[in-house]
Amino acid sequence: MALKFLVMGCGGLGGITAASLLEAGHDVRAFSTNAAIADAVAKHGFRLRDDGDERSVPGRIDRELPPGPFDVVLLATQPPQVEEAARTAASALADDGLMVCLQNGLCEERVARIVGAHRTVGAVVAWGASMPEPGLYDRTASGGFTLGRLDGAHDDRLLAIAAALEAIGPVDLTDNLRGKRWSKLALNCAISSLGTLAGERLGALMPHRFVRRLALEIMTEATQVARLEGVRLEKVSGTLDLDWIALTDEERRAGGSPGLMAKHALLLAVGLRYRRMRSSMLAAIERGKPPAVDFLNGEIVERAARHGIAVPVNAAVHRAVWAIARGERQPSLEVLRAIFEATGPRGAEADAS
Repeated sequence: MALKFLVMGCGGLGGITAASLLEAGHDVRAFSTNAAIADAVAKHGFRLRDDGDERSVPGRIDRELPPGPFDVVLLATQPPQVEEAARTAASALADDGLMVCLQNGLCEERVARIVGAHRTVGAVVAWGASMPEPGLYDRTASGGFTLGRLDGAHDDRLLAIAAALEAIGPVDLTDNLRGKRWSKLALNCAISSLGTLAGERLGALMPHRFVRRLALEIMTEATQVARLEGVRLEKVSGTLDLDWIALTDEERRAGGSPGLMAKHALLLAVGLRYRRMRSSMLAAIERGKPPAVDFLNGEIVERAARHGIAVPVNAAVHRAVWAIARGERQPSLEVLRAIFEATGPRGAEADAS
């Protein structure tokens, strides 16, 4: 099944997605209002860099919405722009077309209110990308996608999208999109937000024990909220089990239990595997854009309040990211240290490096 694609947003994720689909021979148009990115691609093509090797893929970026209809709209903006992007692209989406959310967070519910749940697909992204300069795209971590619908149904159109996205990385299908999305949300609340606050790539963060403990506390709070929401959590990238990663009461009190040590070891392995990954939220702040933290830690804080529980670490991270976005603080490890000291933990790791 030949598909006509429209990619909305040409930052790190959108640029690599558009270029990879073009390179594989698909019918693709890309849209961005950013003149610097559009001009750079017009002059040099999409410049892709992976493990130091660089190549150019011929293409262009439209600054006005190209005429449809498109079979597939890939939403690759940051979460704060997802609803605007969906509304803009809705008129160009074919009647039987699908709109695919590539964002972190729970954006499918927002997009479904605009184009309908039957035309909304979630794509949980398990790879990393950045745009160091306009038109230059850096693949910072390998991986692929997990695709699914809110109702769990699969059909030929979903299979065709999955086949096309194999040009970027391996694609799995899920009948439990909420479970996959919530697990990824918990992970991003830790990795993306802590990377934003520290201003560091993941590889520089995870060797610090107190950073790993903060990550564990963040994911534990997120998992507690997910359970209250009735979500059946799924493994992230096939290996990261949030039900297991979440700290038990005993682990939160103890400083060196075998279970806690195993969880620290897993985060060290994640830091090593994704060591080049840099927070896209930090990149957005650097470009003067609003951070996506309301869609990550803010989502956890808001939903926890509905259930009457406290999520102090996510709340502190949410406030701190906004303080950096407003220019009141600068990213550093000391920002994380301050949150660690203000929120606990209860165990014997308070003086950990």
